[in-house]
Amino acid sequence: MRDSWKLTRSLTLLIGALATVGCTAPGTQVAAIPSTFSTGSPDRSVVAAGKPPIVRAQDATLTADDAAMRQTSPGNTNQYRTGMPASGAPVTQPIQQVQYDAPPLPQAPVAGQPTATYPQAGVVSGAPYNPNAYDQAVNNGYVQQQQLPPPASVAPLGRPMGGAPIFNPPLGPDQIYGPNPVYDPGRQPFLPGRTADILVNAQEAQTGRFQFGVGVNSDAGVTGSIVVDERNFDYAAVPTSWDDVWSGRAFRGAGQGFRLEALPGTQVQRYMATFTEPYLFRTNISLNLSGYYFDRIYRDWNENRVGGRVGLGYRLTPDLSVGASLRMENVDISDPRSNASADLNAAVGSHDLFSGQLSITHDTRDQPFAPTEGHLIEFSFEQAFGSYSFPRAEVDMRRYFLLRERADGSGRHTLGLSGRAGFSGSDTPIFENYFAGGYSTLRGFDFRGIGPVQGDIYTGGPFRVLGSVEYLFPITADDMLKGVIFTDVGTVQESTKIVWDEFDIAPGFGLRVSVPALGQAPIALDFAFPINKADSDRTQVFSFFIGYAR
Repeated sequence: MRDSWKLTRSLTLLIGALATVGCTAPGTQVAAIPSTFSTGSPDRSVVAAGKPPIVRAQDATLTADDAAMRQTSPGNTNQYRTGMPASGAPVTQPIQQVQYDAPPLPQAPVAGQPTATYPQAGVVSGAPYNPNAYDQAVNNGYVQQQQLPPPASVAPLGRPMGGAPIFNPPLGPDQIYGPNPVYDPGRQPFLPGRTADILVNAQEAQTGRFQFGVGVNSDAGVTGSIVVDERNFDYAAVPTSWDDVWSGRAFRGAGQGFRLEALPGTQVQRYMATFTEPYLFRTNISLNLSGYYFDRIYRDWNENRVGGRVGLGYRLTPDLSVGASLRMENVDISDPRSNASADLNAAVGSHDLFSGQLSITHDTRDQPFAPTEGHLIEFSFEQAFGSYSFPRAEVDMRRYFLLRERADGSGRHTLGLSGRAGFSGSDTPIFENYFAGGYSTLRGFDFRGIGPVQGDIYTGGPFRVLGSVEYLFPITADDMLKGVIFTDVGTVQESTKIVWDEFDIAPGFGLRVSVPALGQAPIALDFAFPINKADSDRTQVFSFFIGYAR
């Protein structure tokens, strides 16, 4: 009897030891709960006296790689799990983790955006959506921060085995976009009640510029150019010491614009000072002030202008703006070449001229100089008074089409269409008339070489129409040499009655040469051949110009 009791006691201890070994998982798989495990054991594997161990939601498929991944990405451990098999039972099939799939996208993609979906985290269609699979870039401009789970010292709330995870990162794409999101990679997500800190590393750009150069063109002869331009001007930052001047703090810092320009030349002289306040009184209204001196030697007379202009602008939309301006100037006409023109004789002398102008502009061009896409539509009305009183209305329309380009955006082939028209009243003096001819208006003709003539004096007219079709294409791979094919049409008349037979037409071709040492403006070399003209028109096959504007 006594031996059987000893044998029974030995078998009981042996079974208990085997049961303890079978239920003990590796240290990385045992849930650490201080209340049920001894805190004195480094691996927390010693059972406290009188308290049985509690093993919770163990995962038989956990590997060393999984543990390393979760150490690298803390907080991304909420998985759908099942229980361990019975103690000592063989594991024939590893417990599979639930495969996840992306949420459904029933809505149509945003207009103009490519169809896109979230990355697939699993292969089983229809499985629950796991936000942990998308803990990197949620959308352009926003990176989801990794969320840490509760500390190991706090026992999480229990949940049914295989139920929904308790801990979920709160900023998954499903929370951001709603239950039926439309994933738009180019759109910043809207997070109600949330803010994001944006760290921008920037270096201050050079806002001041001093430029010196020499130019020549077929319309104005040889000219020099001296320009001082500051795009971060501050008229209130008056220097208090020489240190403010030498350090560059004087008259800088308010984002205003200030420009001094001197263009002395053989036929043209122009001196101008311009001040620009882009946000007048912290509003969206811009202010422009300018004063100028202009002297020009024309073929038939000399003209001198001294005056100024005050302008206000307001941008209604990014593409639509309105403006208003006042012009005040004194015009002096001298040295007439002939007495054959009554209009010129009447204009000789000094005249005070004032005018007010209203304008509206819609501009969608990709860039103001050498555009390749978009359009420009501008309407303006001006009323002059003083020595002369007359109205003036003008319209300028331009459209650009990008036909083709290289993969990197260079080598652009551009088709440009333009049309301009202007009309002024009957009291318009000769020095305010419209003229045409030359590179900027009508290639193939001499500067101011078409239109009404009195004797041998070209007097211009109160009505003008200009049009042009131009195809610009690259010749070299670096875009430093481009070719152009064009046709210019236009007329200047004394009445608004359009006579199509009186339109001058000149097709032609040319080159655009960009020389980095001479600045960004290209050299334009054009050849035009008039095919329809008046007998009094003066032709000029070759014209050249340095710059963008026509």
